Amino acid sequence: MTAIEVSNLRKVYGGVAAVDGISFSVTEGEVFGLLGPNGAGKTTTIECIEGLREPDGGEIRVLGQLRRGEANGIKERIGIQLQTTGLYPQLTVEELLKLFCTFFTRSLPVDDLIRLVSLEDKRKTHSKDLSGGQRQRLSLALALVNDPELIFLDEPTTGLDPQSRRQIWTIVRDLQRKGKTLVLTTHYMEEAQTLCDRVAVMDGGKIIALDTPNQLIEQSFETAAIEFEDRNGAALELLHALPGVKEAKRDGGLVTLYSFDTPHTIEGMIAAAHEGRLAFDDLRVRSATLEDVFLKLTGRRIRD
Repeated sequence: MTAIEVSNLRKVYGGVAAVDGISFSVTEGEVFGLLGPNGAGKTTTIECIEGLREPDGGEIRVLGQLRRGEANGIKERIGIQLQTTGLYPQLTVEELLKLFCTFFTRSLPVDDLIRLVSLEDKRKTHSKDLSGGQRQRLSLALALVNDPELIFLDEPTTGLDPQSRRQIWTIVRDLQRKGKTLVLTTHYMEEAQTLCDRVAVMDGGKIIALDTPNQLIEQSFETAAIEFEDRNGAALELLHALPGVKEAKRDGGLVTLYSFDTPHTIEGMIAAAHEGRLAFDDLRVRSATLEDVFLKLTGRRIRD
């Protein structure tokens, strides 16, 4: 079954297409990721699907209903966590959840929501006194008060420390195990590769790739990635000529070589360094990732 069907969606601001005729679908029960840098069109796309923005063209169907014709009915069945949620600072975790429960015809027990996001010891704490990670978990709990079938998470871990980020990841996995459908926007490629069943890579308002993380990587690379800081601005011709190198990418001072034969490539780098043609620091070898896919597709890395 299809949870979301987007056809030729378009949204324009000041003559510039923030979302430029994109189409995709989300299957019930999957975690679907929208990836890309700030300004790619991710948030605008999600807000059009949620009904927070009116699209300028295209059609959106959510949970079998047309977005424009069944907005109120759809709101009862979805949960939304925005990038930033305005919380009443003097209300406690428990009080905020009780307040949000009154917004829907049906809601989950507050105790269950608090337990779901592991805030049992903070239930009497005012929202202004919560840490960043705790506020994000509370924001997620508020998106779940109506026990939604479909959940939107817009940059849910931006600005969080690694431990808090992984706490959110655990909650996302638990929700999927319960049969929920989740749509996640993020510019963290590790997050998408860890959580998402499929991802759509956006740039400039368009979807430039869509598949499972592993398929996107396999379609783009049969190679290992060798990264280093280039100290003397070696020419790309030199880098491409190193043994075993299929492709070379430069992003400022950071060079990434995609090699079929890592040992011979590194031998060639060392030889070039002895000859004074190459100078490098911080050499590291890794498998290709979604970050590499984005770099290959767009010529740049994802940044905040």
